[in-house]
Amino acid sequence: MSKADVCAAILWIGVTLYAVFGGADFGAGMWDLLSGSGERADRVRGQIDRSIGPVWEANHVWLIFVLVVLWTAFPPLFSAVMTTLYIPLALAALGIVLRGSGFAFRHALPGPVQGPASRVFGISSVLTPFFMGTVVGAVASGQVPAGGDGDPTGSWTGLLPLVTGGLFVAVAAYTSAVFLVRDSAAAGDRELRDYFARRALAVAVLAGIGAVIGVIALHHDARYVYDGLTSWPGIALVIVSAVCGLAALGLLFAGRDRGIRPAAVGAAVAVIWGYFAGAFPYVLPTSLTISGAAATSASLTSVIVVFGVAALVVIPSLILLFTLSQRQALEAYSATSDRTSPPR
Repeated sequence: MSKADVCAAILWIGVTLYAVFGGADFGAGMWDLLSGSGERADRVRGQIDRSIGPVWEANHVWLIFVLVVLWTAFPPLFSAVMTTLYIPLALAALGIVLRGSGFAFRHALPGPVQGPASRVFGISSVLTPFFMGTVVGAVASGQVPAGGDGDPTGSWTGLLPLVTGGLFVAVAAYTSAVFLVRDSAAAGDRELRDYFARRALAVAVLAGIGAVIGVIALHHDARYVYDGLTSWPGIALVIVSAVCGLAALGLLFAGRDRGIRPAAVGAAVAVIWGYFAGAFPYVLPTSLTISGAAATSASLTSVIVVFGVAALVVIPSLILLFTLSQRQALEAYSATSDRTSPPR
């Protein structure tokens, strides 16, 4: 395995972690938006705040990590993507800013501002993963030329990019609902646990329908990736994803909480790595390979060394943060209490 391949794997690890943890955060914003009003809606928002409040900012570490590795280890790829897909990327970045602002402002500002801030938080949580998905779909469909300066509008508005954007939204909503099922059960609120379980099952059906449409679009617009996913090792990862997905659905139907999150995460991770396997050795299918996009040997070595240091320093810190959050040992926002008490 070359240094470029190692750096590509490091990049994909960052993509995977952001897709899972950042995606769960985006999904929580969607459920916040759809929770409605009344006493149950307050409980839903309260659980969402307790679940993501301590960790939502930390999850964006992986997005920064991905961008840094991308422009350091694969500058031609970074240039091609940024000069072609700057519209959906800018909209996704705007969504991240508005989402964070909405989530913070609804707790820090008094009465009348809280409703609009919550809506900004929720709407941005839907639009951001959608635009990120269109970027992935555009890359997979070969709409990003290796030299950059592709069509800034047509590149990401075809069938495959739009379907991929919708799938990103559905997967984020599903992952978040599964996480919230477990958190609600751990908090002793079985009614809320069942509330999120029903929504997880509903969005799983929608995601399944979207996946079928996505396979058709993939066959039509991204044949190289499609062929990679239907041969070894891509097909093995597709099977793993299906098995994990069915296991998660079975646990939801059975009303069980233990093991549901690993199964749901396993399904998502297998799909992400299935795409990597399907596109290999290309970063821009059929036009730019991993080795062709790689930076100098010294730059690749630096990325590998820094990743090793970060793995020893940052990852244990994040594990501690998530462990304390799951044990409810950290102070988090409360959607209900903040409405009756002044900001601290």
